[in-house]
Amino acid sequence: MNYTGKQRMLNAYKGVFSDRIAIAPEFWYYYPAKVLGVDMIEFEREVPFHMALKTVFEKYECEGWGIAFCGHENEHYESKTVEKWLNDDELLIRTVTETPKGPLVSSKQMSRLEPSWAMERPIKDLEKDLPAYEMITLGGNPENILADDANKALKDVGDSYLLELFLGNPFFDFYAGARDGGMEAAIYDFFEYEKRLEELHEKYLDFMLRKTKSFCEQTDYESFFIGCSWSCNSLIGPNMWRKWDKPVIQAMCDEIHRHNKFLHIHFHGKCIETVADFAEMGIDCVCPFERPPGGDVKGLDDLKKIERLLRGKVTMNGNVHTVETLIRGNTEDVRREVREIKEAFQNNPRVILGTGDQVGLETPEENIFAMIEEAKM
Repeated sequence: MNYTGKQRMLNAYKGVFSDRIAIAPEFWYYYPAKVLGVDMIEFEREVPFHMALKTVFEKYECEGWGIAFCGHENEHYESKTVEKWLNDDELLIRTVTETPKGPLVSSKQMSRLEPSWAMERPIKDLEKDLPAYEMITLGGNPENILADDANKALKDVGDSYLLELFLGNPFFDFYAGARDGGMEAAIYDFFEYEKRLEELHEKYLDFMLRKTKSFCEQTDYESFFIGCSWSCNSLIGPNMWRKWDKPVIQAMCDEIHRHNKFLHIHFHGKCIETVADFAEMGIDCVCPFERPPGGDVKGLDDLKKIERLLRGKVTMNGNVHTVETLIRGNTEDVRREVREIKEAFQNNPRVILGTGDQVGLETPEENIFAMIEEAKM
């Protein structure tokens, strides 16, 4: 049987063998922009993300996954942006959002060379700004989703690769991503304002469950995705993750499974301490099981340990090192890591040969071809 890229990915999620292992390099921003010949500002503002990924996966004749976005009706705020070119290559975008609970100000900087980054986050003072942030993010009606563009993206991609609908981020990232000072300021807040954040946590859980239900019922997607910025063992530790993020992910996972659909989560950095949690929760796929120094899945022995801990309940996606191996290594280094992954999961269909996060711009193309060729052998 000739499987499509999407079918191989979904079979791995189901625990069903295909004709070969699914291959999913995380071609996120850098390589698609390189293949299309555009700079990062044009890529982020003008190029449909799902179509850029389709182009690059088809170029390298492999499977893959990507995300599409879907909003909901919310009349509780209005935003205005002002753009200012800092030089020929950098653009600053400042946004003022007016709400009945007060204004919020944020800004980001765009570059022709790098993906955009936050310069100013909206929550400067938790007590003053959090009510307005709640109106922007948790206001409106998540039952009234704006699904037309997301459903069109799914049709555009077809069976080329697995396009998933983005549900959002874990609770810590939901708050910290908007907190001026980022992760560090947020960690202090979680101790100093624990009761207030517990109230927000309850609202977030309720909202995300309603949103998940709406996405499952009102779109054609088979699989959904939860992202990760700082919500991982390396940065907030397993105890904070279990207290604040695991309950939200578990509830969303259960709702998705109630609709007979799949959940894929991103979990940066070290993961071994929580791999058993992934199996307990029944998450369908987790990525990217990074190698050191960023992660803690070192090689064959650790991969075999991961395979045992996942207990055939969760699909592992990832583990080829994007820096030490794909950028700095040679083709034999790449092939060795691919062989380790295949050996550890040789009798287990719940594996996708992927990368430990985004494929860097500096990655030699011969290493990408080596990864894909070795996986297909």
